[in-house]
Order: sequence, then C-alpha cells, then structure tokens
Amino acid sequence: MSTIKPLTLDIVSDVVCPWCYIGKHRVENALALVQDVPVEVHWRPFFLNPWIPRDGISREDYLTAKFGSVEAYDRIASRVVEAASAEGLVYRPDLVNRQPNTVDCHRLIYWAGRDPSGDKSAAVKQRLMELYFRDGGDLTDREVLVQAAADCGMDAATLRQRLATDEDVDIVTAQAQEASDKGISGVPTYVFAGKYAVSGAQAPEQLARAIRQVSAEINAVATN
Repeated sequence: MSTIKPLTLDIVSDVVCPWCYIGKHRVENALALVQDVPVEVHWRPFFLNPWIPRDGISREDYLTAKFGSVEAYDRIASRVVEAASAEGLVYRPDLVNRQPNTVDCHRLIYWAGRDPSGDKSAAVKQRLMELYFRDGGDLTDREVLVQAAADCGMDAATLRQRLATDEDVDIVTAQAQEASDKGISGVPTYVFAGKYAVSGAQAPEQLARAIRQVSAEINAVATN
C-alpha cells in the first residue's frame, strides 16, 4: 500500500507583522480545505524590525522612525484593521504602547515546537499575536511571554529561566538570516517543499490549491 509523502510547509513570519496575523488565519483555513493532504507545518522566524533594541522602544518612536509619524501609520493601518476584521480577527493599533524586538518571541515559538508534551508552536504564535494585536500586550515583558506560553501548556518556571539566558538566540537569528539570504524580504512567505515560495497573506483557496499541486508533484516524483 502506497503512503503519501507529507508536504513540508515552512511559514516565514513575525509576530508583530499584521499581515502575518491575517496570513496565519488564512493558511489554517487553507489546511482545513485539504485535510486529506498530509502537511508538516514549520513556523520560521523573521525579524520585521531587526534594528529595534532587545528591550524594545516606544510605539510612538517606532511609528515616527518607520512611517514618519503616528498619523501616517494610522492612515495605513485602517486598511489592515478592516482586513483583519473580515477574517474575524481584532487589530487594535491604538492599544499598542511598546514596539518589541521579537528575538525572545521567536525563541519561545522555537521551544514550543520542541515541547516534551508535543508541538505547541502554532498555539504559542497565535497567543503572542493575540496579545500584541488584540490586547496591546507588551511583548518586551518576559513575564508576558512566560504567561503566554503557560496559557498554551508549557512550563512557566522552566521558560522563565531559559528566557533569562541567551539560549538559542543564535539559532533563531541564523534561521531568520537564512530566510533573508534566500531573498525573503516580505512576510508572510510560504515555502512549499523547500522549493516554491509564495509571499503575502494569500486567500485560503489559493493556498489550498498550491498545497494540492505541490503535494501531487512531490509524490509523483517519489513514485517514479
């Protein structure tokens, strides 16, 4: 009896990227459309703002540096807020007071994917995004990160100790750099079978179609 080879789907994104927030919801809807296709999802790090210091900066300073002014971003944000709402998501940019460096967020997601009780990376990523976009949570606060992971079933005491060190900073930094070296500059980017990359928060139907096509291709190769 033949076995279908799982399709590897690497999703390169950042937890403070609003289109990644929307894109995560859309790709999960896409996966629901192709439940007969085995897919292995890996959440890969990307640093949308690598210049931000590890302890973060004020949201006002960030928006001024990147967009020219808070008002300039407000005009841009309205379209993203509407797009999120259409997906049943909440984005409240007015609640965000601090812009984080996301190295620690990505460490947490990396560890979640290797949790002894099972892969919790998608759940932790979702929780961090909800905290940031919906609740205006301060992702520079390690206790906020610890609680987010604990909400997903990870051990708080262990994570508190690990976050106080530089454990695996080199790994998530190298992974983010690898994405950049491969030409990924916009996120979310979906990489199918390590061969085909699609950027942007694509519609679920388009992603589902890509999953089916690439899965069929790799399994045709595998049987020849």
